[in-house]
Amino acid sequence: MVCRARMAAVPLVAVFLMSVAVAAPPHGDRPATPHAEPAPDARARTIAQAPTPRKPKGKAVTPRSWPELQAGNRRFVAGDHLVHAVRELRAALATGQQPDVVVLTCSDSRVSPEWIFDQPLGELFVVRTAGHVVDPIALGSIEYAVEHLHARLIVVMGHDECGAVAAAVSGDSMPTEHLDSIMRKIRPGIPPARPGASRAETLAAAVAANVRRSATDVVIASPVVREHVVHGSVEVIQAVYHLASGRVEELRTPDALSGSEHD
Repeated sequence: MVCRARMAAVPLVAVFLMSVAVAAPPHGDRPATPHAEPAPDARARTIAQAPTPRKPKGKAVTPRSWPELQAGNRRFVAGDHLVHAVRELRAALATGQQPDVVVLTCSDSRVSPEWIFDQPLGELFVVRTAGHVVDPIALGSIEYAVEHLHARLIVVMGHDECGAVAAAVSGDSMPTEHLDSIMRKIRPGIPPARPGASRAETLAAAVAANVRRSATDVVIASPVVREHVVHGSVEVIQAVYHLASGRVEELRTPDALSGSEHD
């Protein structure tokens, strides 16, 4: 499924630096964009369709599943987000969190899991690094979510046109030691280039390979996560987000990571 190709080395440091900007919240200090409010009846119906807010720890809840996240992504693609009673939800979550899902993804400002999967506050425990590389801090964050918050699904999600991966493929040197540390995590997992393929095919192959490497790193490097995966209490999903369409594509997951294969 993944193509292997040769790509001419071109300077991509500037592209990388621009593409790994940390995402700003949808409603920060920027002026609000005018939009039409839904009719009261329509708004009430939409709120009724929204997932029930997460209960405080100790209450019985239904864990979020991958099919539910896929359904949220379909809503995102269609531009049909659910409307949530944000004030009530915020108050309910003030005493604690119990997210079912960990999402490890890139710091790219265009890749916001809460939007992409159409999930409200409190449902996703999000860990973001440039190129979704797994360093000790990211791994510790994931372990905290699994062991103490009892998250049962880990989604490792890359995205097309990833600047960190493109910079790693180019082979260009980085201007700082910190940026170079990201390259050292990504480059070993990039597949050999196949002559004749386009830049897009080459980068797509590298993006998918980087997702697989990060997912493997999470399971292999963490005894906590590995034990849960082996016993079937935690599932690992690998995916790629497509910027233009908004669609999340699931990658086939080897048995070593999940105990089964997903199409």
